[in-house]
Amino acid sequence: MSKELRVIISGGGTGGHIFPAVAIANAIKALCPDVKILFVGALGRMEMQRVPAAGYEIKGLPIQGFDRKNPLKNLKVLYKIWKSQRMARQIIKEFCPQVAVGVGGYASGPTLNMAAAKGIPCLLQEQNSYAGVTNKLLAKKASKICVAYEGMERFFPAEKIMLTGNPVRRQLLENMISREDAIRSFGLDPQKKTILLVGGSLGARTINESVLKHINEIKTNNVQFIWQTGKYYSAKINEQLEKLSHPDNLVVTDFISDMGLAYKAADLVISRAGAGSISEFCLLGKPVILVPSPNVAEDHQTKNALALVNRQAALYVKDAEAKDRLLTLAFETVNDDAKLKSLSTHILEMALPNSAEIIAKEVITLAQNSYYSH
Repeated sequence: MSKELRVIISGGGTGGHIFPAVAIANAIKALCPDVKILFVGALGRMEMQRVPAAGYEIKGLPIQGFDRKNPLKNLKVLYKIWKSQRMARQIIKEFCPQVAVGVGGYASGPTLNMAAAKGIPCLLQEQNSYAGVTNKLLAKKASKICVAYEGMERFFPAEKIMLTGNPVRRQLLENMISREDAIRSFGLDPQKKTILLVGGSLGARTINESVLKHINEIKTNNVQFIWQTGKYYSAKINEQLEKLSHPDNLVVTDFISDMGLAYKAADLVISRAGAGSISEFCLLGKPVILVPSPNVAEDHQTKNALALVNRQAALYVKDAEAKDRLLTLAFETVNDDAKLKSLSTHILEMALPNSAEIIAKEVITLAQNSYYSH
């Protein structure tokens, strides 16, 4: 492009929205090193810390979601939406982007609405198999909608959809360490089968309670565990483990900084069913038991999980049944080599590599068209 490329990326609220947004920004920068990228997030949400930490400027809007339990509070919410629209209009006027990218989350609503009103082409990235409210509302105004699952025509106009997958952390795919060395790095035995339990950075209460309930079986089993409890639950779990006497085959940590190492060590993963995590399991070919969180909008994690289960690419345990069923299923699965191989083969078939780069190229194409049409 003869003119400087300027891109707005908006959305956030959770790591599942923020990580793809940063990955797309990095991919655009790799293709166009002189690009100017501005993020727009929601004040008080995690993107206001995570995005600057990744090296990008961010502006915050006061927007928040409606309070379904206390409708009277929504007068304040309506005012914040109106104020956010005005602020988004001003941000766009000052920054002059040629293209706007929405990744879902509150802030992307007013930002992309204002961009579309100015004739700026908009690209949406939907991470889940069940589309989020903001993206559904923005779909009519979008030029392109990048999705990670098939069958998204039920939410979006078919002619706008591109099946790109979700961008994942590059360092996970570039990890060259052997399985044996990865297991040794956790102080465990490479000769034994290893199960990795993860519940996201904050942890997953149900997964944690399932482990504590079956601690005696873990002690007597020839399988070993790497257990990320999450920072929120860490102190209480360590207290309980002292009373129960901590098994030698159970490595407990509140947070795993190198997930590439943990994935490499694992013969089987137990996880929530967030879109980002699932994309990682697909690209790495990891056998996984998914325990969808029941505390997410429109139960989208269950829908994410079932998209894999229907392709024999994952196993699934309902949150309400996990304390009784999860560990039993995990022991059965990890000791069944044929089952592990089948799960790995099928989940690899669902992998969509180079997502960030594919989306970045589409963003640049839209920006070029925008430039030539203005």
